[in-house]
Amino acid sequence: MTELPPGWARCALQDFSEVRLGRQRSPKNHNGSNMRPYLRAANVGWQGLLLDDVKFMNFTEAEVETYRLQRGDIVLSEASGSAGEVGKPALWNDEIDDCCFQNTLIRVRTQDANPRFLVHFLRYEALRGAFAQDSRGVGIHHLGAARLAKWQIDLPPLPEQQRIVDALEDHLSRLDFVESSLRNVIARLSILRDKITSMATTGDVSAASRVAAKISEAGIDDGPLPLLPAGWRWSRLGDIAHVVGGVTKDSKKQNDPEYVSVPYLRVANVQRGRLNLTDVSTIRVAPKKAEQLLLKHGDVLLNEGGDRDKLGRGWIWEEQIPGCIHQNHVFRARVDQSVLHPKLLAWHANGFGQRWCELNGKQSVNLASISLSKIKLLPVAVPPPEVQLDLVSHIEERLSMADAALETAEAGLLRAKALRRAVLRSAFSGKLVEQDPSDEPATALLDRLMSTRPAKAPRRQTRRPSAAPQRESQAVQETLL
Repeated sequence: MTELPPGWARCALQDFSEVRLGRQRSPKNHNGSNMRPYLRAANVGWQGLLLDDVKFMNFTEAEVETYRLQRGDIVLSEASGSAGEVGKPALWNDEIDDCCFQNTLIRVRTQDANPRFLVHFLRYEALRGAFAQDSRGVGIHHLGAARLAKWQIDLPPLPEQQRIVDALEDHLSRLDFVESSLRNVIARLSILRDKITSMATTGDVSAASRVAAKISEAGIDDGPLPLLPAGWRWSRLGDIAHVVGGVTKDSKKQNDPEYVSVPYLRVANVQRGRLNLTDVSTIRVAPKKAEQLLLKHGDVLLNEGGDRDKLGRGWIWEEQIPGCIHQNHVFRARVDQSVLHPKLLAWHANGFGQRWCELNGKQSVNLASISLSKIKLLPVAVPPPEVQLDLVSHIEERLSMADAALETAEAGLLRAKALRRAVLRSAFSGKLVEQDPSDEPATALLDRLMSTRPAKAPRRQTRRPSAAPQRESQAVQETLL
């Protein structure tokens, strides 16, 4: 067990705070004469409260007194489908009059500690995974008010809590700015990559004059086709590539002894401009089907279904896994490479092709899809063969520069997150600010609280302040520069 800084006390949240689970929802409370706004888990985000969609529920007057929020209260998500979201906290500052809270939240109310110090501590516990590790349940992870009430905290003296808050919020505001700037750079680089491939695959980087090129009518909405340089032409995908759908899993035949087991690509494996091969499943199929659907180097894989903005996305197969085939939700376009370089088709599909698929796809309740017959009608810009290799080199050179910048920005974001963890760790271990021996020790505050309660106070570990202030360590100072 680590030694406490001078003046600090190790205790449980319930030693100085009230910890309460919110009011349970019931159909009988959807209407009534005493409707009140209430917060639920969806109203708590990592950056604070989300109040665009606040629901109402009927409360009795007694329930209002019990569950009404007041300035300085902290609300935490009690349960979540994702363990990393459990215990996510936010500070309430009377943003809505007469607001209560539901049982998907736990309220921590303290009048004997700095609420801003406490919310930073609880956020740190959530971010470092402590709440997730201690949560219960399968699928839905529960923290529980009783478990949270017993949560251990190293509590500084009140004046030091304020010093920690001031220093911590100064550091965190700077890190927020850095992380926001880096995320903006990453988003812009993603847009830049799209522009590079979209412009290049329709000849917009060529100095030649651009003209309207016609395409054969197919009874489909092609939208406005970009102008192309002289010598370029539009063609339908089915005219320059052999396009097929993949295998449909038949669970009844998975035990057929004549079937063979082969790896196959799913929608999750086929990303925009890359293949994710970290988790490739296998399937049993007839040997003839495995031979028909065998992927070959240069095949372009395009998604048939999923979210609407992901239709048609994909990339090139380079025989990374021997004997691999594809499922029915992934199209395989085996392009005639004497007509078009496969990379030009893949880049075109991820830009113009994706927008075209959104226009011509079909939307169900949860998923979008585009049929095999329609994807064959995708308009594809075809440059003259003699310029295609130079065009591919031009795109790859510029994408490599964008990727290098993206890698630098993402590395900076990781460093900023690591620094955030270091700052928080320093704050709650007594190394962020100096201890002042004139501060009243936290034990004195806790002893006064316990003296007013009938229950016996739990044993606490404490350390009395030393005569001289404890200075920040040199290592911490260097970390925060």
